Amino acid sequence: MRNRLLLYAALAALALSWASVSLFASRPAAAQKVAPVTRLGASGTWEAYEDDAPGGKICFLVSKPSKIDKGHAKPDDVRMSVTHRPADKVANVVNFILGYRAKQDSDALLDIDGQKFPLFTNKDGAWTRDAQTDKRVVRAMTRGRNAVIKAEPERGTPTADSYDLTGFTSALDLIDKACGIRR
Repeated sequence: MRNRLLLYAALAALALSWASVSLFASRPAAAQKVAPVTRLGASGTWEAYEDDAPGGKICFLVSKPSKIDKGHAKPDDVRMSVTHRPADKVANVVNFILGYRAKQDSDALLDIDGQKFPLFTNKDGAWTRDAQTDKRVVRAMTRGRNAVIKAEPERGTPTADSYDLTGFTSALDLIDKACGIRR
């Protein structure tokens, strides 16, 4: 189960690496052919993408936090994503890129308008422990207004980053439609 979660985490991290704002518009045409990622649209701070990857379509949404703590080694790298990979029967994979290396064997805590979800950390990422929790987190985000992730870096003080959930549901609808996910 843990290996499967790490595979999902790697997929989500890969999706986040593709989703840098304005990254695709500045790439030469040859590079765009290597990574055929299509921007589906945006709503609020949330951007939706589709990738017709050779192993199967990947759909994901991504956002930067609306408020970020100062303790980040790489504040520009802080992001949150939700990924679908229908060819692998995977949907709603929730992933956070923390912007620093998390303290070893530490957990993070996601708070969505008072609903709390424990996350495990590995290097600079945080994920839920199973697909059911992913589904519950995504459902809470569609109904919520604000999400706060609290985590502890290897060095320094714990951080708390906030994500504005305005537009999340609309961006989720875009990736659901692109990947054929029904709610």
